[in-house]
Amino acid sequence: MLILRGLLGGVLQLLLFGSLLLIPAGTWNWPRAIQFLVAYGIVLSGAIVWLAAVAPSSLEARLEPAINKKQPVADRIATGIIAVAFAGWFIFIPTDVFRLKLLPPPSLGVSVFGAAVCLAGFAILLTALYQNAFATPVVRDQSERGHTLVDTGLYARVRHPFYTGLLLWLAGLALWLESYAALIALPVVLASLLVRIRVEERTLHDTLPGYAEYMGRVRYRLVPGVW
Repeated sequence: MLILRGLLGGVLQLLLFGSLLLIPAGTWNWPRAIQFLVAYGIVLSGAIVWLAAVAPSSLEARLEPAINKKQPVADRIATGIIAVAFAGWFIFIPTDVFRLKLLPPPSLGVSVFGAAVCLAGFAILLTALYQNAFATPVVRDQSERGHTLVDTGLYARVRHPFYTGLLLWLAGLALWLESYAALIALPVVLASLLVRIRVEERTLHDTLPGYAEYMGRVRYRLVPGVW
């Protein structure tokens, strides 16, 4: 059943995030991380149930394995780069908070602001998934699924709104978990996403009818009016 598969995937994602944060921290006594994991678990579960009800094809696409035999070699490499960058960035947060302490921790107000940015980023990310039933975790030719160009909603403003939401989510998370250093280190993750974007656009240009014209109409990749 789709909803159960989705919720199981959500549980695995939470376990991954919890491991990357709490194991390097070496303690459960990290209120901000516990707050994040609980809040994110609730929001993620609600999002999965909502997608299953209103956009099951989008949820089905997102549950596709991250490594796929139809996936181009270039995207397998890009996926590996992203995995290493994300894992390293997450591990850096508790390392900085509990050991390095490179910068003074954000105030409570800044941390609360970070939580709000994190949730706003997730809302953008979720909207992008809702609007695009072909947003699989891998970049590949989806012609067997009747892949059509999505150029409305958020996709009318930027070509990769999912990544925009993801970066906002991460930026907010760094502040929520009280690490300015992690926020400053976010370009490492951005660089890995730029590798994926390059592979994705080349693949879509070659396999998705109308994508070349779409790139001409929608000039910006991540931030309207900027880039």
